[in-house]
Amino acid sequence: MFEKLEDTEINFNKLSDELATPEVAADPEKFARLMREHKRLTPIIEKYREYKKYTSQQKEAEELLNSSDSDLYELAEMELADAKEKLPEIEKELQILLLPHDPNDEKNVILEIRGGAGGEEAALFAYVLYRMYTMYAARVGWKTEIINCNETELGGFKEVTFMIEGDGAYSRLKFESGVHRVQRVPETEAQGRIHTSTATVAVLPEVEEVEVEINQSDLIIETCKSSGAGGQHVNKTESAIRLIHKPTGIVIECQDERSQFKNRDKALKLLRTKLYDMKQAEQDAKIASERRSQVGTGDRSERIRTYNYPQSRVTDHRIGLTMHSLEAFLDGDLDEMLDALATADTAAKLAKSIEG
Repeated sequence: MFEKLEDTEINFNKLSDELATPEVAADPEKFARLMREHKRLTPIIEKYREYKKYTSQQKEAEELLNSSDSDLYELAEMELADAKEKLPEIEKELQILLLPHDPNDEKNVILEIRGGAGGEEAALFAYVLYRMYTMYAARVGWKTEIINCNETELGGFKEVTFMIEGDGAYSRLKFESGVHRVQRVPETEAQGRIHTSTATVAVLPEVEEVEVEINQSDLIIETCKSSGAGGQHVNKTESAIRLIHKPTGIVIECQDERSQFKNRDKALKLLRTKLYDMKQAEQDAKIASERRSQVGTGDRSERIRTYNYPQSRVTDHRIGLTMHSLEAFLDGDLDEMLDALATADTAAKLAKSIEG
């Protein structure tokens, strides 16, 4: 581990020097890429330098204790005890920091929420989830933007696709993919019986153009008039875009903007993300056994969480965490759950790295 850390510090110093050069400063794309890497490595290097400081402190204290200078004996004992207490903690923190880094963690995310089993009630629950994530984004200072939505007359969503832009958005939300289940008395139910409905959530990292190349000859681009539940969202001009990717059969629709150009740009961004996700899914299938030992980003057919209204309870089935604060949770107070999921995933990875 420490040989790897020494190499990492050398690379970090080279990176710092490179960032200070006029050539890099004049290239915004390269500067941004190197800054992201610098930011990722900074906590590792800071912790390693702290480790070296206490290692040096321990060595000096041991040398003083073996010397004949009795005046410094008590100070040396204190320094040695301090170093011996701190070093194991720092070693553990370094092990965690050196776990394999997910290259998507710092990216923006695209969320797709679809009503599942339960008809209109499922669509209403899909809207509740959309509201929950957008309220969480607002809490932490992230931006949200709808890419496409299919509304129902009662105010639900058959499906909604939206972007969340913010530092580390994917690292916080990547464990939300999967089936979310709700147990409540539906607004559409007159008899007061508790029903169970579901909605699926997919969390995809935003993909840059350079990461996925799209051949224009592989695309069929159609324009049409916007549609919806009515009102101000319906556009009388042909601004809506429908993209068909011939090699994969993926169909993307975008009608949220009044500008055809903006809808086309959003649709292409979503297509790149879906193609990247397909490639990632293929890679994940090859390492399925490894993913089973982690919290993972979730199989979209897997039921990951239940929202129980009568008992004001939300339960995440992957880590067995139950919170009795459903109202606050649905208002975007997600940090306790997201922290617990990230901690469980880190613990599983750490256990696997120690076994390996």
